Amino acid sequence: MPIGVPKVPFKTHGNRNPTWVDIINRLYRERLIFLGQVITNDVSNQLIALMVYLSAESETKDLYLLINSPGGWVIPGIAIYDTMQFVRPDIETICVGLAASMGSVILVGGEITKRIAFPHARVMIHEPAAGFYEAQASELILEAEELLKLREILTRIYVQRTGKPFWVVSEDLERDTFMSATEAQAHGIVDFVAVA
Repeated sequence: MPIGVPKVPFKTHGNRNPTWVDIINRLYRERLIFLGQVITNDVSNQLIALMVYLSAESETKDLYLLINSPGGWVIPGIAIYDTMQFVRPDIETICVGLAASMGSVILVGGEITKRIAFPHARVMIHEPAAGFYEAQASELILEAEELLKLREILTRIYVQRTGKPFWVVSEDLERDTFMSATEAQAHGIVDFVAVA
């Protein structure tokens, strides 16, 4: 039986009695943002709106992005990544479970020296995939060209953010490369593994 979204008391300035808000909104007020699902256009737009709003609220307080995501669509993921680079506050990324595919791009996009993985977290990187289902040859060629451009963009992001050579990242992206938290740290995707 689902429990729903828990509510917690929140005391606003000047109010003696707290109001009850759902826990996710309460945590947003503490600058904690969650990516806990597949990355779609809607999820991307929500995260971007939160980052921009919280950035406008304070340009100096860090944002904390907790990630437990199997990845998702490439373009919406790149939109999240670009927004992370654009907003003024540092964004600390924390892998709390799985950061796979585009989830790992978001993880590596956090402020360098402020990217963390929990001890039992998993990270997976790979090249972008396409859906060549029922398309004509000319459409397949166009989609393949776009796919190669996206692969180049993602490779360059990993190279820039991890400090690994282009050829190493390119090889790692050729297949699903799964990593433990310590392996992700050695690879430069995170800077620290959290200790209990």
